[in-house]
Amino acid sequence: MTLIKKPRYILEEKCTGCTTCVEYCPAKYPDEYNQEISKNKAVHIYFAQAIPLIAYIDESCLYLKENKCRICEGVCKNNAIDLKQTPKKREITVGAILLAPGFEPFDPKTKEEYHYGEFANVVTSMDYERLLCSTGPYSGEILRGSDMKHPHKVAWIQCVGSRRVTPGENSYCSAVCCTYTQKQVILTKDHHAEAECTVFHNDIRSYGKDFERYYERTEQLPGVRFIRSYASIVREDPNTKNVTVRYSTFDEGVKEEAFDMVVLSVGLNPPVDAKDVAEKFGIQLDPNNFCKLNPVNPMESNRPGIYVSGAFQGPIDIPESVFSASGAGSQIGQLLDYRRGNLAEERVYPSERDVSKEEPRIGVFVCHCGANIGRIVNVPETVEYCKTLPSVVYAQEQLFSCATNSAREITDVTKEKGLNRVVIAACSPRTLEPLFRDTVREAGINQYFCEMANIREHDSWVHSKEKEEATEKAKDIIRMSVARACHLEPLQEFDLPVNKAALVVGGGVAGMNCALSIANQGHEVHLVEKAKELGGMVRRVYSTLEGLDVQAYLHDLIAKVYGHPLIHVYHDATITEATGYVGNFVTVVKSETGVAEIKHGASVITIGADLYTPTEYLYGQDERVMTHLDLEGRIAERDEKIVNAKSLVMIHCVGCRNEDRNYCSRICCSQSVKNALRLKEINPQMDITILFRDMRTYGFKEDFYREASNKDVKFIRYEPQEPPQVEAGESDEGRPVLKVTAPDYVMGKKLVIDADILALAAAVIPSAATNEVAALFKVTLSPDGFFKEAHVKLRPVEFGTEGVYLCGLAHYPKFMQETINQAYGAAGRVLTLLSHDTVVASGSVAQVNESRCIGCGACVSACTYGALDLRDTKQGKKAMVNPVLCKGDGLCNSKCPTGAIQLKHYTDQELLSEIDAMATEEEILPEMDAAVGDV
Repeated sequence: MTLIKKPRYILEEKCTGCTTCVEYCPAKYPDEYNQEISKNKAVHIYFAQAIPLIAYIDESCLYLKENKCRICEGVCKNNAIDLKQTPKKREITVGAILLAPGFEPFDPKTKEEYHYGEFANVVTSMDYERLLCSTGPYSGEILRGSDMKHPHKVAWIQCVGSRRVTPGENSYCSAVCCTYTQKQVILTKDHHAEAECTVFHNDIRSYGKDFERYYERTEQLPGVRFIRSYASIVREDPNTKNVTVRYSTFDEGVKEEAFDMVVLSVGLNPPVDAKDVAEKFGIQLDPNNFCKLNPVNPMESNRPGIYVSGAFQGPIDIPESVFSASGAGSQIGQLLDYRRGNLAEERVYPSERDVSKEEPRIGVFVCHCGANIGRIVNVPETVEYCKTLPSVVYAQEQLFSCATNSAREITDVTKEKGLNRVVIAACSPRTLEPLFRDTVREAGINQYFCEMANIREHDSWVHSKEKEEATEKAKDIIRMSVARACHLEPLQEFDLPVNKAALVVGGGVAGMNCALSIANQGHEVHLVEKAKELGGMVRRVYSTLEGLDVQAYLHDLIAKVYGHPLIHVYHDATITEATGYVGNFVTVVKSETGVAEIKHGASVITIGADLYTPTEYLYGQDERVMTHLDLEGRIAERDEKIVNAKSLVMIHCVGCRNEDRNYCSRICCSQSVKNALRLKEINPQMDITILFRDMRTYGFKEDFYREASNKDVKFIRYEPQEPPQVEAGESDEGRPVLKVTAPDYVMGKKLVIDADILALAAAVIPSAATNEVAALFKVTLSPDGFFKEAHVKLRPVEFGTEGVYLCGLAHYPKFMQETINQAYGAAGRVLTLLSHDTVVASGSVAQVNESRCIGCGACVSACTYGALDLRDTKQGKKAMVNPVLCKGDGLCNSKCPTGAIQLKHYTDQELLSEIDAMATEEEILPEMDAAVGDV
């Protein structure tokens, strides 16, 4: 294939991000809200963590437009700018292609009714995102473009460019707008507690994991209103530049209200060059110009060897984008398995310097984090303070310590200054500590001589309105970290062998796809299923909303599993024991063939979910009341009582979105629409009514919702405080019916509907086996009882327990296409582990001083990983640590009554030194005395 590399005009290998070119650039940047911190410039600096800190020249450059200026070339000390670059063509040979061009935000300028670009204080949600960002045009301050004042009243208008069939807009739901709007409301209230925030919406589509709680949190904030109404922008006040919005309510009719700022929650368009991409790569697009997907493998395009991930699949959120990328990677790995390892090069680190006999020589690097820290904390003052601390021989500030050039600078300075300890005052160690440890390792010192001082999450982010106090707190935190760094010891990590087999717990669609993906890349898979047959809940599903024959697909999938020589299936199985550690697990399975001890390197939890058994609406008391799964089965069987019924009512949110289960089951609204359309196809005269709270047919499913409405399926909303009432009765003709009473907010009265059949959209609930499996594999659960991933966005298919992964409904309710995406994503993460011969275990593990151990066993009972046990010695029973199993959580330390156990890298000496550095004895004792006196 041919690649054309467009000129960037910046020689990345030479650019240090010094910003000199930015300061001298005379060109004006054209877009006020999308600029970076280098305001109104044609040349500016990237501040993203994932890329180097380098300059970027945009199309407003005077030289590029008018062949003049070139000031930036002259002032660059590193000769890193070349404005005469031209496009370069390059031929490359590849075995597979992954298309991930993302999306394009809807441009409201195409619709005059939004007055975007005309009214100064009408902005898009993307503009507002930049305003909220600390590296935005006003350094994180929310200011109006008209007068640079803080807006007090802010309104959001939902569904801009989405859920509309008017020319220039999209019929589908963009899926992410409701939740990102709620995020922006919360951040606005964080910035200005007295701000009044109003969200004009149709349905609130908080269908994702923990989204319902997030919505309720937003809704309950003081000064926040959610108004269910279409809204329009009618005028701008010529003096104040306030914007008037017209909307309607059931109680008060049409109203007009002025706002200081209006935010348009814009939807997601396909990439601008989608058609060009499709033509170049020979792939097909769907009617919306996203990639046309294989319904049973949404990462495949129509052309073999070309895969798709992210928003090019359609409007999806970040977690779905992440595991679709991992899943596409897994499939590419399967295709190119024969080349695995041929192009890899082992990284070689310099020899580690022995600093054990040296006095501490500490270097401190204080990060601005763009403006995240630097806008609040006085970084230069803090750096000067650091230079006065004991054992600190060097200190400097950095714009972004995590940027490639900054990390290289830390390595070079450590070598040049002979540092033997490094303190990075920046953000949380949760995500970036591995990077900084690697940085000091490159300098030839032990990686555990790196210490992080969190002055972002623990300081600037929580003290944004107390700049002086935040600066003092930053000094305190760094002082404590420096004190701790003096006592750090070199630790050695060790390699563990990796068993190349995998265990998949659960034989539904997720488990089978995951197992096949792993097995197709040469790894043995043990697939454990509690039932006598594979398939899980999908055995009761006959079609998707899009029309896929689910049973035919399931039959084919099961045949592939049974026919694969590397997949061993255990039916009617129970796991009785699960032990071991990443790369080396041992699981005991009791099945119809007996008891088996399975050794494997990775585990995948895919146990699915259960269906709530309703206790309301006469379910179980009247045969005419059934769940949607029951209804689907009887439709498939062409049950005459169902297909010949005169009227049918569906009730949503049965068993969820309440106090007991405060989440949305995600799939129910679309399930109702699917069954309604199928019944209308069979019996067009059937009267179908759907009682809903919010219709959550997100993404392309919105078109089916519209189709159902056009086919005279009636949709009537109810509120949780006024749920429908159901009782047996007779129609006016004397026919036995179910009397369903529901509110009609439009007509302002109660409706009584005669129903021959009542279908309940029952909640998807965690599997009954969830708690047992969680205990066996030592993984955690969410507040709703589903399995909890390590990080909702960064690690959506992994547990905190290394070597254990998850996918499917066990994670959270989702559609089959989403389940397949996640199953391949989990397989991708498993294969990342199994492709290595060894895995590195942390050096931060517990150790026992046997002379102080009294053999009480308190530490053994505290350890949830089984890393400790009591062994007989000549001095009696003593606790012993298996460092392979130890996760370094420190629970055993806190339980030990004699202090016999210490956690390496978190020893008493290291921690107490921090406490001593926090405040002097003279400062603490009076406060302690005062506290005792108060008691």
